Amino acid sequence: MGKQNFKPGNMLYPLPAVLVSVADKAGNSNLLTIAWTGTICSDPPMVSISVRPERYSYHMIEETGEFVLNLTTEELALATDYCGVKSGKNVDKWKDMKLTKIPGEKVNVPMVKESPVNIECKVTEKKELGTHHMFLAEVVAVHADEKYMDENGRFHLNDAKPLVYSHGRYLSVGEEIGFFGYSVKK
Repeated sequence: MGKQNFKPGNMLYPLPAVLVSVADKAGNSNLLTIAWTGTICSDPPMVSISVRPERYSYHMIEETGEFVLNLTTEELALATDYCGVKSGKNVDKWKDMKLTKIPGEKVNVPMVKESPVNIECKVTEKKELGTHHMFLAEVVAVHADEKYMDENGRFHLNDAKPLVYSHGRYLSVGEEIGFFGYSVKK
C-alpha cells in the first residue's frame, strides 16, 4: 500500500481550536474561533493567529492591536463551533452561547470565564500572507482556572479535557502516553 499524493495544502493537524475574544475602541466585543494559531517564541512569549480580512472581528484586532486566546474544552465544543460559523455582525455570540465576559488585566478585551486558560495578547506585527493575515503578538498575561490546580500549585490542563481541531472535526485530547523527556529518562 502506498501514499496518496495530495496537492500542496495545510495538513498539519490536529490544532488547538481556540475562542479568540476581541473588542473595538468603543468597547464592542466579539468572539471568533480560530484553529490557525500557534506558539512563536518563549522569550519573549509570543503567539500567532491567522485571520481572513473579511471576518467581522478582523477590524477590531487591527483597531486595538489586542486579543485574548481562550482555550476550549469538550464542554465548550458547541460554543467553539458556533463562534466559528456565525458572524458577530448578525448575532451576539456571548449571549447566544451563554458565555461570561470577564475583564482582561492587561488588555481592554474581555476573557471567557468558562475557558480553563486565557492568554492576553498585544499585536506586534501583521503579515499579509494571502487569504489570511497573520497577527504576531506578545503574551502579556496568562490566567489559569484554579479548579485545575493541585495542592502543589501545578496546573493540570488535561483535566479540563482540551479540544482540538483536525481536518474539519473537533476532537478531545486522548490518553497520556508519555511526557517530555520520557524517552531518555533513566
